[in-house]
Amino acid sequence: MTVWIDQPSWPAHGRHFAHLVSDASYHELHEIARRAGLPPRAFDGDHYDVPDERWHEVVAAGATPTTGPDLVRRLNASGLRLRKRKGDRGVARRLGVSIPGGSGDVDLILSPEPVDAARVMGSMLFVRDTVGSFAAVYSIRRDQWGSPGGGREPGEAPLQTAVRETYEETGLLVEPHAVLACGYERFRPAQDGLISASAPYLQAYRTTLSATAPALTQGDSGIRETRWMTPREYAAACSPHFWWPLAVAVFPELGAGPVPQHDAQER
Repeated sequence: MTVWIDQPSWPAHGRHFAHLVSDASYHELHEIARRAGLPPRAFDGDHYDVPDERWHEVVAAGATPTTGPDLVRRLNASGLRLRKRKGDRGVARRLGVSIPGGSGDVDLILSPEPVDAARVMGSMLFVRDTVGSFAAVYSIRRDQWGSPGGGREPGEAPLQTAVRETYEETGLLVEPHAVLACGYERFRPAQDGLISASAPYLQAYRTTLSATAPALTQGDSGIRETRWMTPREYAAACSPHFWWPLAVAVFPELGAGPVPQHDAQER
């Protein structure tokens, strides 16, 4: 096991915190956290925050003490570091996932602040009705269920993309003022040319309609089927996909646990 912990020297919430990381795989990081009884909410995308009173328990569970600079060096060298803006919360770094045209790594980040629009390639929208059901679409290209979304058209703002794609794929007219940013996906493809390095982001939004299960169309030519799904049905249909941890972070009632290990390849 190669899991490391620095000293609890970071002040927050009236306490001091240490950082728990792995320089080899997220799997062993989560295993040590599980042994130590750390809650899922302590995970921040590439590390666990460990309060000073739990430090000895985590070491006893198998973590190796080290200095802060050494911990950062090891995390950077491992390729497991998830970079994010101040105020954002890292949800997961998914490695070796399948994306259109090839494979790559994807960072999933929870944030109420939209990313730079100029760097956004597409948008998606979690749409819920008054009883909490999700508007789901089956994408022919991706061959899977998900929420409506797609690529930006020239001159289109990311929010406009989310609203337009939702209408084209479901027939739902969503008011832009009722749409909130909730997170983003950052892609790092393994092959050149799959995704532009200048626009690696997919912006995620959420909205709640003022009606219960309004009628859906059958969608455009890229959609095989549309359907309202309960949270349980939505989880059953979508939890195997790389983006699922972000959905759970936005809607905690969808599931539990920091990073489900489905179609990611761990290092």
